[in-house]
Amino acid sequence: MNFLSKDAKEIVFNKVEAYLARQQFVITERVDNKPWGGYFLLEEAQVEQFIGKYFPHLSKQDLIISGKLSPKILIVAPHKKLSWQYHLRRAEIWKLITGTAGVITSKTDEQQPIHILQVQNIIKVACGERHRLLGLDNWGVVAEIWQHTDVNNPSNEEDIVRLQDDFGR
Repeated sequence: MNFLSKDAKEIVFNKVEAYLARQQFVITERVDNKPWGGYFLLEEAQVEQFIGKYFPHLSKQDLIISGKLSPKILIVAPHKKLSWQYHLRRAEIWKLITGTAGVITSKTDEQQPIHILQVQNIIKVACGERHRLLGLDNWGVVAEIWQHTDVNNPSNEEDIVRLQDDFGR
């Protein structure tokens, strides 16, 4: 799975969806209307299969903070970036599985220099840590696991504190 900047968004999403189906992952939600790209939310019951595929050096026990893990595939478009943000109820672990992408992280609101990811690079984002995923020259595909930190109130898509956003959200 390699994508070029000229590849249409729909084609990229369709190819990633077919790839996930071949891996026997169950997609519970396809979100392809984000201005920066989008994501596939996968069946939580398959988290161990997901860990085995994308984070084989780790176990479910290594990743659990509060008992729940949520697997996703992020797709970031060329030259787009997610908001400069943090979360109150989750940590995250990312792995670039194909394409190009960069990431910025910081313990404060001040953005640090971009870290260019290489395929197979893993980034851990602590709960409350500021972060931003950036599309570079081509489409980037990132395996992500949400590590929920509040067993009684798991994180969701609303658990985003945006500090800066190119899209006015």
